Amino acid sequence: MRKIKKDDDVIVIAGKDKGNRGNVLQILGDHLLVGGINKVKKHQKPNPVKGLTGGIVEKELPIHISNVAIYNAAAKKGDRVGIKTLEDGRKVRVFRSNGEMIDAKG
Repeated sequence: MRKIKKDDDVIVIAGKDKGNRGNVLQILGDHLLVGGINKVKKHQKPNPVKGLTGGIVEKELPIHISNVAIYNAAAKKGDRVGIKTLEDGRKVRVFRSNGEMIDAKG
């Protein structure tokens, strides 16, 4: 079971965007694509076949999973994630600081 999943609210704990929050858009192995985080400007050539215009475009690059923490709204800060097994055998993610469940589904 993954500790960070798609659509989780995460906060950056290291790097140039430290302290910023965003939602996980995509998981790419041990990297995450987070909305509004790790934005760079890229010079792009025009490609009429794909319908792309040239110029300087701003895009989001992946960030390593170790540089983000899941955001705990109750504590208003990043938190570590643990995995707990319920009585019926389902596994759920919990916050390490207070033991609250992150998601109710298994």
